[in-house]
Amino acid sequence: MYLAIREMRFAKARYTLIATIMLLVAFLVLFVTGLAQGLAYDNAASVKNMSATHFVLEQDSDHRFTRSQVDQTTIEQTGRIVGEKNAEPIGLRMTTVIPSGETQKIDITLLAVNPEGWLAPTVIKGSSNPEQGQVLVDQKLADSGVGIGTVIEDQASGSRWTVSGFVKDESYSHTPAVFLNKKDWLDLQAQSPARQGSELSAVNQEYNAVAIKASEDKVNEITAALPNSEVITKSEAVSAIPGYKEEQGSLMMMIVFLFVISAFVLAVFFYVITIQKTSQFGILKAIGTRTVYLARSVTLQVLVLSVGSLAISVLLVKLFEAILPSSMPFQLSFSTLAMTCLSFILMSLAGSLFSVWKVAKIDALDAIGRTAV
Repeated sequence: MYLAIREMRFAKARYTLIATIMLLVAFLVLFVTGLAQGLAYDNAASVKNMSATHFVLEQDSDHRFTRSQVDQTTIEQTGRIVGEKNAEPIGLRMTTVIPSGETQKIDITLLAVNPEGWLAPTVIKGSSNPEQGQVLVDQKLADSGVGIGTVIEDQASGSRWTVSGFVKDESYSHTPAVFLNKKDWLDLQAQSPARQGSELSAVNQEYNAVAIKASEDKVNEITAALPNSEVITKSEAVSAIPGYKEEQGSLMMMIVFLFVISAFVLAVFFYVITIQKTSQFGILKAIGTRTVYLARSVTLQVLVLSVGSLAISVLLVKLFEAILPSSMPFQLSFSTLAMTCLSFILMSLAGSLFSVWKVAKIDALDAIGRTAV
């Protein structure tokens, strides 16, 4: 440790340059990780916020809510198996609305849930129990001029609803969520082209899925009782959201490459420094310094630079997070931050193995001989 610290204090400019590069790479890794997590949450916040363990969908719907339709019979059979309190129907439709008096069109996702059930979102402002003709909207719509009392019109059906309250962090496929009650959802269903002119009865009421809280035994029982349905987990439902896997795959590849690049840059820097110090290492070995001590010295330098760069990078990322606009999805939880920092340190130490290997291969007599020459 003494040798490592003394050398870093002696060659401040050299190690400051390495630390600066590591700081920039660590900042980029943390920022992209936070962006990936933020985009993932923004893409599937409403599904992730649900306390359901599984979802019952129509068979061959590819795990997508928008491709599934479940009728009242399926909802009732599911409720009999898992218990009425553990099964809640969900209606979902992506559409475009226009606030009254405005010309701006806003893409949203309509979500029909029981306002008194366990799928109901937490209201942060306004009425928590909207009546017929009223909706709860995500607070992101406030940036588009939508407020409590604003009337929004569905461009496809012409239905009009009054905003009665705001909810927080509710979105689907990067569009803000608008929560309807059961009556408004059924009225909307009756206006669809396939149902125009017909009256919705209790038997042919349709939703997109049934959210359930159930054990694996109950899931198997549902699968056996409903052969025309499929039961999926919450993570499968999230992964099936259009564009979710592709978006996360691209960002994850960027993060992995950043880790590899940081380890490679660090390995090259320390390997070159080790080659330049071959004579000094040879002399130290000749006077009795053990190879293990020299290897520890190199490793300690990498560890100090990694931890120091990460500490400053975390402060910079937190500063950026505080000043980023609310419309920019960015989320870096403590567990994700800890895992990213630990991975960065491990990759940095892995990059130092080349230098350690070079130190171990240095022959003392050869190094001294070349010095004499």
